[in-house]
Amino acid sequence: MNEFILHVIEQGGYLGIAFLMVIENVFPPIPSELIMGLGGVAVARGTMDFWPLLIAGTIGSTLGNYVWFLAGDKWGYRRLQPLVDRWGRWLTVEWEDIEQASLFFRRHGQWVVFILRFSPLLRTMISLPAGLAHMKHGRFLAYTFAGAGVWNVLLIGGGHWLGRYFEESQQWLDWIVIGGLAVGLAGYLWRVITWKPRRDR
Repeated sequence: MNEFILHVIEQGGYLGIAFLMVIENVFPPIPSELIMGLGGVAVARGTMDFWPLLIAGTIGSTLGNYVWFLAGDKWGYRRLQPLVDRWGRWLTVEWEDIEQASLFFRRHGQWVVFILRFSPLLRTMISLPAGLAHMKHGRFLAYTFAGAGVWNVLLIGGGHWLGRYFEESQQWLDWIVIGGLAVGLAGYLWRVITWKPRRDR
């Protein structure tokens, strides 16, 4: 299983990594930890290089977050709320979550765009309040790129360590990859199944 996923990543190359990272930041179930972690394993195997992988993954992460930023910046509260109310189950978010994130953004300032890149739950969600607040595009992109870059360095480093550590025990790496996929998918399905708007609780 692990060999198959690694083969897909290696065949897709750096553009494939960038594309996966865009999707990861737009659609919830695909974890960046798995994408960039396996990229780190590929670095350990010598089939990918650290710097191109880091740049491709960080650009992809930045572009994916920019999608949500543009949605907030261009659509605004009035046009965005009906979409969230309609598709909130599949996005696993509701309008009250966005309002709370917007309040957090206004209280703590624009620097949280950088800081929250290290938060598994909030690193994508904060992009929408930043757009709704009409943060300057260049500043948003700079903060996002810097934060995503630091996070990706950690993920690649972790994947590289796993690739070297489990080089003689491939079956353990297989189970780690399968477990990561299973946890990500199960978490998303659980949130979809149990999702209920606050007004119906």
